[in-house]
Amino acid sequence: MLAPLLGLGQICSWGTLYYSFPLIALRMEAELGWSRSDLFAGATIGLLMTALFSFPVGVAIDRGYGRWVMGGASCAALAIMGWWASTADLMAFYAICALLGVIQAALLYEPAFAVFARHVGAPNARKGITHITLWGGLASTVFIPITGLLIAAFDWRATLLWLGAVNFAYGLIYLWAIRPTRDLEHASTQTQRQADIARDRQIVRDNLRNSLFWILLIALTLYAGMFSAFTFHMYPLLVENGLSPADVVIAIAFIGPVQVIGRYLVSLYAPGMPMRLLGSITVSVFPVVFALVIPATPAFWLVAIVFSAYGLANGIFTIVRSFVVPEMLSPHAYGALNGIITIAATLARAIAPLAAAWIWGIDESYVLVMWAIVVAALFLAASFWWAAWRTR
Repeated sequence: MLAPLLGLGQICSWGTLYYSFPLIALRMEAELGWSRSDLFAGATIGLLMTALFSFPVGVAIDRGYGRWVMGGASCAALAIMGWWASTADLMAFYAICALLGVIQAALLYEPAFAVFARHVGAPNARKGITHITLWGGLASTVFIPITGLLIAAFDWRATLLWLGAVNFAYGLIYLWAIRPTRDLEHASTQTQRQADIARDRQIVRDNLRNSLFWILLIALTLYAGMFSAFTFHMYPLLVENGLSPADVVIAIAFIGPVQVIGRYLVSLYAPGMPMRLLGSITVSVFPVVFALVIPATPAFWLVAIVFSAYGLANGIFTIVRSFVVPEMLSPHAYGALNGIITIAATLARAIAPLAAAWIWGIDESYVLVMWAIVVAALFLAASFWWAAWRTR
């Protein structure tokens, strides 16, 4: 019961807090006259705050506060989005983005994974976590059209209130559904609770001294930066390579559904495959995929195949990154260890699009950008293969 509830929550959280941002920002740009760089600086501020709060959120969930972390954050989103709907001041907007970054740290994939892993025990969480990612993959498909319809029917300010109301309603569901006292890892006595806290702290310290932890952190950080740079720049990249805007939109539309298909195939045909093996196969796809879009004027059929392969690999790797901590590092301290990795990964997500734009500015071409992404994908593959070999 908990896995589908968390999965539906991921649709609501990703859809209202993440995928709605570009649509709202464009309307703000037209009404308030702010520059696009001013608006998207807010997104960067939010990502930085997400990185800053990922570790304390993970620790809080490890200690049994997942109900209040996710429920409280989702309810608080209504107040913050209500403030956003009433603002016309750029500094206030940046403060709002910072607060929404904290909310995202408490609601998006990693906290949901940690809550579920604590509920059933990390070694037993794979099926449920895969289920959560299946739901989460539909967030853009569901909420981008809904957000567009709300903006068209009302305006961006009223739309923010509707999106905030969705968060508040789901916050109440979290407060009802997440019951730490029913968790497999729930500490029933104060002595046991203190022992679990001491154990988790020791596990974190041991992993920070373990090279395997840092190899995995590097791999997942490279993945996050590569994914973010490509996601933000794939539209202008394909237009620059000679595809029509209509063809580009169709090609990009393949990614979301194929991600869900990839996760479904894993749940159906590889439910027990070790993550080190599944991840090792998946990371080998990325360098090939990115290299194939470097040549100028690629045929549409090639782009469609490449984007489908990218979506498939990306969907599967979402499952891999959610479960490498309990399989390759430790079945305990899931939230804390994942939180440390998420700090580095989120910083990479924030910096990579800007770095790609700087590289593009060298000769105003995406060729160098794509070669940089290919190199990052090769280092991702090499580091993950190394970690997989270490835990064979």
